[in-house]
Amino acid sequence: MILATVAFYVFATVLIVAALLVVSARNPVHSVLFLILAFFNAAALFVLLGAEFLAMVLVVVYVGAVAVLFLFVVMMLDIDFTELRQGFLNYAPLGMAIAAVFFGELAIIGSAWVFSPGLTVAHPTPAGVTNTEALGRILYTNYVHVFQGAGMVLLVAMIGAIVLTLRHREGVKRQSASAQVGRRRAEAVELRKVRPGEGL
Repeated sequence: MILATVAFYVFATVLIVAALLVVSARNPVHSVLFLILAFFNAAALFVLLGAEFLAMVLVVVYVGAVAVLFLFVVMMLDIDFTELRQGFLNYAPLGMAIAAVFFGELAIIGSAWVFSPGLTVAHPTPAGVTNTEALGRILYTNYVHVFQGAGMVLLVAMIGAIVLTLRHREGVKRQSASAQVGRRRAEAVELRKVRPGEGL
């Protein structure tokens, strides 16, 4: 119990420090690296809570895809961040208002948790069933149609993105699988009689 408490405070402290460094770092590459560190610590906190599925999703999806994509985009594109930071103070009142609403909601949730300890938002995991197995049972039994519909929406979005970004350029050789499969021997092989001392 003491080890879990110490691990929680260590991961939570590193997570908070990394989150502050994400928004305060001057170099955008450093911000992305701190963001990856924050994701790893958040995944460790999920593991301590027994939600190993959410931890693995956080590592695989966000660290393995989103954060690395951010890193490559920032490193490959020559973005002038000084121009983007101009006029930052103009949006400060709106940002402070949104932050006030966010912290107010956190205060409401925290007060409800303190004054009503028996209040639970999510259903507890059944006894003898892991977190991943419980999520799988719910997704593939009660919400199987919604799950398949979400998959179809993501598939259509992926196909639409590919179609919108696909450009046919002239002079670029493309592979045609049907032409390769339908090719005959006469089209691929040519017999020539080569005399000694002469080339093709």
